[in-house]
Amino acid sequence: MRIGFDAKRLFNNFTGLGNYSRFLVKALMDHYPNHHYTLYSPKIKPHADTKEFRVNPKLTVRTPPKWVKGSGFGSFWRSVNLGNIAFREGAEVLHGLSNELPVTKPKGLKTVVTVHDLIFIRFPELYKKIDVAIYKKKLKRACASADKIIAISEQTSRDLQEFMHVDKDRIKVIYQGCNAIFKQSVIESERQKVKEKYNLPARYLLSVGTLEPRKNALLILQALKQLPTEVELVLIGRQTSYQKILDRFIRENSLAPRVHFIQTLDFTDLPAIYQQAEVFVYPSRFEGFGIPIIEAIHSRVPVIAATGSCLEEAGGPDGIYVNPDDAVSLVEEINKMISDNVHRETKIGKGLAHVQQFEPAQIAKEVIDVYKELTG
Repeated sequence: MRIGFDAKRLFNNFTGLGNYSRFLVKALMDHYPNHHYTLYSPKIKPHADTKEFRVNPKLTVRTPPKWVKGSGFGSFWRSVNLGNIAFREGAEVLHGLSNELPVTKPKGLKTVVTVHDLIFIRFPELYKKIDVAIYKKKLKRACASADKIIAISEQTSRDLQEFMHVDKDRIKVIYQGCNAIFKQSVIESERQKVKEKYNLPARYLLSVGTLEPRKNALLILQALKQLPTEVELVLIGRQTSYQKILDRFIRENSLAPRVHFIQTLDFTDLPAIYQQAEVFVYPSRFEGFGIPIIEAIHSRVPVIAATGSCLEEAGGPDGIYVNPDDAVSLVEEINKMISDNVHRETKIGKGLAHVQQFEPAQIAKEVIDVYKELTG
């Protein structure tokens, strides 16, 4: 098959959507190398994470002609005309990797779109009004146009049915995995270097994600206040105005010596930070899937997450989940995890068994099966 991808996020985004795009394309290349893959992007950032896609001779990378790049028509090239372009170059399937598809869809071109979440509909107050309107319009158009919609969780599938009125039969749930770097044990000397580099405490809880209301870091602070004083907290993520609420709670409860914020870090240091944590706490009120949970489980760190969205899908039926407003339950679960080693190891083992379904080979097979179903 000849498969094209809208790869804008792959080449230019270095968080969730970009990570998904790179994970999926690499999985397909590694496990189904006999197909022809073309990556389309209006621009390409020279970033270390994209090097293997920029130089791989088995991949074709397409950007707009120079006159398009310099004219401001790069967005039109991608959002409007990419269907025509891919079809002219022989694509049988065009896959939009991040909630959108181009306007053009020639007869004979099959299209697939991956939908990550509908958080902008559930929590519009977290976004600018104009952005919500644009995201809605693009997703509505993609859902109407796509021959198949890949949802990254059952939660996203349910949201597509509820908010976009998509027939369930048009949706295929295919989970996503995490970067292989989290599956490798970091040697002790490297762990120590990372600990010194970021001034990590001896014993700490860890949470990773943008510091915004939805991620609910305040609940962890409320729990920390009631935990043994030798247990500290490391919060990794970009700060927003929500930081003021966290800072106020920290100040009023004299928690400053026990709370450590890391806004930016080298991605390659993250596994060592995970692997030295006592517990990974992820009390987010709503997610499309919850990749940090998968990263933590592969890092052999026990996870405590929140009920209410799809985090049970990521962590599995044997995971620990608390109400996102229940600090008392969170304290109880953390105390049990840090004091009962048998309980801790049992949860780690069951988590590792659960995440085997998110391995690249399995995900690549399910995606290829979607393409084959469409092309006959």
